[in-house]
Amino acid sequence: MADEWSSSLDVHLDWTPGLGRKGLAKAVRQAIRDGRWRPGSVVPSTRALAHDLGVARGTVTRVYSDLAAEGYLQTSQGAPTRVATAGAQPLTQPRPTTSREPAMRWNLMAGRPDAALFPRDIWLASTKRVLQHTHNETFGYGEPRGSSVLRATLSAYLGRSRGVLADPARIVICSGFAHAMTILGNALQSVGIREMAFEDPSFNRFRDLAGTTGQKIVGVPVDGNGMRISELTSPAVVVTPAHQSPLGVTMSPDRRATLTQTGAVIVEDDYDGEFRYDRQQVGALQALAPERVIYAGTASKTLAPSLRLGWLVLPRSLVDPVIAALATSGAQPSLLDQLTLADMISTGAYDRHVRRCRIEYRSRRDRLAAALPQHLIPQGISAGLHLMVPLSEAAEAQVPAVARRHSVAVATVSPMSMGEKRHGLVVGYGASSKNAFGGALDALLNVLRELQD
Repeated sequence: MADEWSSSLDVHLDWTPGLGRKGLAKAVRQAIRDGRWRPGSVVPSTRALAHDLGVARGTVTRVYSDLAAEGYLQTSQGAPTRVATAGAQPLTQPRPTTSREPAMRWNLMAGRPDAALFPRDIWLASTKRVLQHTHNETFGYGEPRGSSVLRATLSAYLGRSRGVLADPARIVICSGFAHAMTILGNALQSVGIREMAFEDPSFNRFRDLAGTTGQKIVGVPVDGNGMRISELTSPAVVVTPAHQSPLGVTMSPDRRATLTQTGAVIVEDDYDGEFRYDRQQVGALQALAPERVIYAGTASKTLAPSLRLGWLVLPRSLVDPVIAALATSGAQPSLLDQLTLADMISTGAYDRHVRRCRIEYRSRRDRLAAALPQHLIPQGISAGLHLMVPLSEAAEAQVPAVARRHSVAVATVSPMSMGEKRHGLVVGYGASSKNAFGGALDALLNVLRELQD
């Protein structure tokens, strides 16, 4: 039978043998006062703590007895000793909490999926299969590009579902699109590219991340056919051709072709390419120019943002620079998560899950579009997790205060603009749970009515 001390708890105490029994009691007392030993938590047994500290067990027994008498510990025959839940109060006062605005009740922020749709049972089944069949060596430090199993699986899946020409050797696994922007900003710097263009308007966060790598950020206007390619002069550009974010338009075929002929390095953010509702999804831009286009995809919208699972399909010339940038950018996603996603895709479970999500999100978008007042016509195609409702400049200026009164979290367009200001609401219909979406929609309609009055 294993010694009792070998299976006990590890603890840290500010104590050395020279401080003696009184010093040990003071160290334990201080750990409790500081909150490092939490009320109600089990403390190490006397035998285990004595072994770890190299003192006699009787010394620890006396310390525990004294602290129990003072109200710091609770002892009971046949039960482990615990930190008292009442009695001695900590010496340090809790820091005053900073005042924050209350969280909004209704969440209509764009680009966020319904967390309740995460397929827990499917994810669990895939995880179990991976753990049962994966060799021990797989759980080492992993490959610089990411799991070879996931890369091979993505190669087939992206070719089948998005028309991407994806050699596994040209795929790199990253921690979502935000991570990808940092990696690409640094990689492009290393090959002499120091300016990146973004669609105007576009989400600020990704522009800001690219800017932190030293890239100069410029905007190129978007109209009903997507980015105005004739105004692009930068050597690199980030686009959302399948469903422009936030305006919701699709880049026209002639502009897609023209873009691939500009000579610029193109980053194709296919952030919700799986969610097209009115007809078959538009194929990826990458297939038109695999040596000019970096295809970026993630599982953030189809599964969950917290997984931090993303991938880049790279031109051959950028594989090594991106791997070098990846090595200095932080950890990749968990290997177990990579293998679990690969299992979901290879078994068809991922496709079935995406189809279920597509049906749910299409229903929500249809409900939202039908409920809008007649004078508010949403812009863009039926796709993705958001739609844009144009507003006047005066109406948009009132949105933050009015939305706060109705406890609605919703974004506006003008803060996303770099040049000429656009005005409107960016309504995300994915963030609320299915049961809460009706209430969120009613609250949004109340906001719109007040803006009209």
